[in-house]
Amino acid sequence: MELNIGTNIKRLRIAKGLTQEQLADLLCVSHAAVSKWELKVTYPDITMLFPLAHIFNVSIDHLIGYDEEKANAEIDEIVNEYHKLGVIGDFDKQRELIRAAGIKYPYDYRIMVRRMWIVAGGRAGNDVKRLQENKDELNEISDCILSGCTQDSIRADAVDMKAKLLHANGKTDEAIALLSTLSSWHSKIMIEQLFEKDTEEFRFWNKRNCYGMLDVAAIKLARTIRFDNTLTVKEKIARIEPMGETFYEMSKRKDMGAFCICEKAVYAILAGMLTAENASIDEIIRIRNKEFCAMKRIMNLAQTDEVLQAVIESTYKTQDIIAFESHRLLSSPHPQFTALREFPEYVDMLNKWAE
Repeated sequence: MELNIGTNIKRLRIAKGLTQEQLADLLCVSHAAVSKWELKVTYPDITMLFPLAHIFNVSIDHLIGYDEEKANAEIDEIVNEYHKLGVIGDFDKQRELIRAAGIKYPYDYRIMVRRMWIVAGGRAGNDVKRLQENKDELNEISDCILSGCTQDSIRADAVDMKAKLLHANGKTDEAIALLSTLSSWHSKIMIEQLFEKDTEEFRFWNKRNCYGMLDVAAIKLARTIRFDNTLTVKEKIARIEPMGETFYEMSKRKDMGAFCICEKAVYAILAGMLTAENASIDEIIRIRNKEFCAMKRIMNLAQTDEVLQAVIESTYKTQDIIAFESHRLLSSPHPQFTALREFPEYVDMLNKWAE
């Protein structure tokens, strides 16, 4: 941040009718100190700001010449330019932009966090040696952010950096535990980015996150139809059910078995929408059977996929997701499921899968 405090002290002092000697006496500093401030040779110590503001009856922002609205507009422009340079791959100009911004706005968290990533060499695939060599500066920046910044996304980046430094110091378990405290989905991506891309750990987390994203994406896709109030239940079934069928066909192709995750997610959304009041029991049984068939394919795939096993265990606390879901539907006190259990054929279907 460019400070105009020297010019402002001189202007305010003259307006107040004070000589440099008189101002120095009021502040208990030397005449030479005031002279150097006004000549912009040095800045006043931070402890002088409150007395100076009191003497001149102005705010500290006014004293140091800080225009918050103008500064925020300029920082917004810097951040936008930073991202544009990143998109076109001009990283040299990107680094120079943030270096200059850091000099002008050293305590702005938006600039600070971007400088942190430049020092670290980026967000992902970080070189452990580079992190170790710059650990003091990176710790200083992340500590500063965590001690004063209130913006969640920037604070999350600082936690991410703390985790990277732990990992670089051989404390990977602590790094994963730290990132797991973040509530956002992005925390899983941060864990993935701890590791270099040619490592077994990276492949594990990349695959695990892929499975999670498939599940979330399918759920979101089905919900765009489920919660469309312009459609009837019949129309929603007619649109969502083919999604599940498409994902099933995709899952049969080589190296695409994981699309059964999407299949299961879509049928779960559709089945959860159907009640005894808005659909026939035959329709409900048909959709639930398709959901359970998708679960069976997931369990079969997990037999040879340790990552999928870990995802299932983390989500359901069991590997038998069919037993988990059939038990839930047979025992849940929710009125929707209680009403469906009035139909013997529905209960028979669930008991069949439970076995």
